[in-house]
Amino acid sequence: MSPATLPQNESGGGGRVADLFVFAGEASGDLHGSGLLKSLNALQPNLDILGVGGPKMRQEKFTCTLPMEKFQVMGFVDVALALPKLIRQFYRVRQMILQANPKVVVLIDYPGFNLRLARSLRKKGFRGKICHYICPSVWAWGKSRIGLLAKHYDLLLSILPFEKQCFERTSLRVEYVGNPLIATIPAFTKAEFPERWIGLFPGSRRKEIERNFPLQLRVAKRVLQDHPAINFAVSVSHPRFQRYLEELARGFPGLTFIPADETRRFMQKIDLAIAKSGTVTLELALHAVPTVVTYGISTFDAFLAKHIFRINLPHYCLVNILAGKTVFPELIGPALTEEALYTQTQKFLTHPTAYTECQKACLEVRALLGTQNASQTAASLILSLMER
Repeated sequence: MSPATLPQNESGGGGRVADLFVFAGEASGDLHGSGLLKSLNALQPNLDILGVGGPKMRQEKFTCTLPMEKFQVMGFVDVALALPKLIRQFYRVRQMILQANPKVVVLIDYPGFNLRLARSLRKKGFRGKICHYICPSVWAWGKSRIGLLAKHYDLLLSILPFEKQCFERTSLRVEYVGNPLIATIPAFTKAEFPERWIGLFPGSRRKEIERNFPLQLRVAKRVLQDHPAINFAVSVSHPRFQRYLEELARGFPGLTFIPADETRRFMQKIDLAIAKSGTVTLELALHAVPTVVTYGISTFDAFLAKHIFRINLPHYCLVNILAGKTVFPELIGPALTEEALYTQTQKFLTHPTAYTECQKACLEVRALLGTQNASQTAASLILSLMER
């Protein structure tokens, strides 16, 4: 059903009164949103759910009023270039929500856009509940957002156990629901394979691939010269990147490409990974795969992060933030050089103690996340919000 066909109701608020409107604006939100939709529909099959979602969410039962792909951008510069388009989509989504007049709006991740959307909905007189699923990284930067979140949201659902304490001085209800990856990745049991494998994880967006994969490849070629028996494989986050990755990797002997739906199974097989910083590093930690983390950014983005947004953390990789120490060596921005990446990769390959200590720390990170099923817990809390 398109937004234009939503039936009007008799109130001044707009269209049909839906139960929920769920919004996800990027790939990670699509992943979390699909699990949430599955749990919501399992708990209450007759729910009327509208929203914006990606390919994973569209496999679940809900009316997708706009594809998530309209919102995907990366980096400060890229956001600036896409701003006119994002503004148009912003007002389009706001109108959809006001027209549908849902009991609860669930905004997933995508904090800059979603916080503005929540504030704008309140200014327009929206009286339903607003819930944010996946707490914004206020512990990293944007601490000023804490008060805004408390003002405009009714419920904040966190997937990292330390985030709740950031809101202790506010009246906002914050609940740690567990981490969604726990339910989908079984406890670590390393399978024995005769071959040794290193996985390359260049990212889920073209810009990420451009900034990370060529350097990962150069280092992989050097490692292969030192360790000819090692096999290399590349995680292909989406089929549309397959050809592009193959072109970049032309001339690399015997490189295997792993489709997205095979990635988790492949993680059980690999001995080591070189991965772009992001959720994938937590997945690798839950598989107890020692990983060297990369994050290539433009010089201008690095300048903005350091001098304008003043992002200065002891760790940037999620695994290290959770552990409060360096579990995975991370090479971010200017620190990401070919020599540094080669050195860190070689360390895991040639120092068994470093390798086993890293695996042990990965198991500790899993224990920190607990055993809750995040999607089920979040769905229950959202349904209870409908009843208030």
